[in-house]
Amino acid sequence: MQRARHRFPSGFVFGAATSAYQVEGAVTADGRGESIWDRFCAQPGAVRAGDSGEEACDFYHRFPQDVELMRELGIDAFRFSIAWPRVLPEGRGRVEQRGLDFYDRLVDALLEAGIRPFATLYHWDLPQRLEDEGGWPERATAEAFVEYVETVAERLGDRVADWTTHNEPFCSAWLGYASGAHAPGRSSVADGIAAAHHILLSHGWAVEALRRTCPGSSVGIVLDCWPVHPASDDPADVEACRRVDALRNRLYFDAVFRGAYPEEALEQVAPAAPPIRDGDLAAISRPLDFVGVNNYSRMLVRAGADGVPVEVRAPQGRLTEMGWEVVPDALHEVLTRIHREYRAQRIYVTENGAAFYDVRLHDGRVHDPERIDYLDRHLAAVARAIEAGVPVAGYFVWSLLDNFEWAHGYAKRFGLVYVDYPTQQRVPKDSFYWYRDLLTGRRAAATPV
Repeated sequence: MQRARHRFPSGFVFGAATSAYQVEGAVTADGRGESIWDRFCAQPGAVRAGDSGEEACDFYHRFPQDVELMRELGIDAFRFSIAWPRVLPEGRGRVEQRGLDFYDRLVDALLEAGIRPFATLYHWDLPQRLEDEGGWPERATAEAFVEYVETVAERLGDRVADWTTHNEPFCSAWLGYASGAHAPGRSSVADGIAAAHHILLSHGWAVEALRRTCPGSSVGIVLDCWPVHPASDDPADVEACRRVDALRNRLYFDAVFRGAYPEEALEQVAPAAPPIRDGDLAAISRPLDFVGVNNYSRMLVRAGADGVPVEVRAPQGRLTEMGWEVVPDALHEVLTRIHREYRAQRIYVTENGAAFYDVRLHDGRVHDPERIDYLDRHLAAVARAIEAGVPVAGYFVWSLLDNFEWAHGYAKRFGLVYVDYPTQQRVPKDSFYWYRDLLTGRRAAATPV
């Protein structure tokens, strides 16, 4: 089987990732409150085939089996998210102890298996009660987030040392509130910009809360970053590229690392503007221990007839089942840029992976050579970045399990493990064994003879 031979430094973390709504299921179990994704999935036409995360991978009940799979896989760390409505069903106030008990058991099982827990506090599942009160466009939601963070940290902070506040604020804000493609399905640029500001503000406040509650822990944020390339050398395409990058990437990186929003982004959304108060940008840009980067591909854009940037598809090249171009150099570009322009001192690749058309064959196996090739080439890109001096400290495959892929429902499979949804049977794919062998070989090479 093809095997990566890339060099990584001692202590480099190899892991896998999931998120709560995509795997847990059990959406009404043990007092969990309704989330915006529960409500969104119930809207006709919002999600492919009317799918929802109601059962997902039933990780809530089956996590001991999945931790055993992680142990077999040999990963150093597992990145998971905590469901806000499972802990505070109304978003604030009443604490559901049974929800915290679940994460207690999960963290203990991971530690017992020798797997380092990386906890993400928000992966898009806002309690519906808070959305009914205005959602992320309202400053009160950021204030409620701090209460939630403190509640979780007080319970798990004695065992969880690695925390990320938010996963992909761009998706939460822009896809949820401006384009309407994700929950809660709003379509307002003003709401999208206000949501982005309050999500970032809640991040800054959460950093302070985590450091106060869990002194000595490592705290960061996960930002998705896709390089934006012009479709040609035409100056209009180059300008379109610059505009997309400002709104898609720099709006978030500049705020977190420089305490400012780029003018190129604000000009595009005028007259909407972030509802900034004194001290907000200083809070957003509090120093971090690390930044997590999610990358899957690049964006290729040209100038439309009216000057509005238009995303186009590359004329050639392999695509994943998501329709995303396979461009390992994009990950290398992201990592080197973040180090060069933002001086990030520690970077984790917190998501990288691919969906392909996976089928369980008559031999009972799932053969996925395309995914192996994708992971191998992207790990090579990470290794090249490290050789160039970029402080990449770890890499997490997305995803451990096939799961609910948001508006695509169950049509896209990203997992190292195939999930037969009617039976919930887990079937490790060839890529699972490839990744396991890579980690086993690396440990063998590091063991003194």
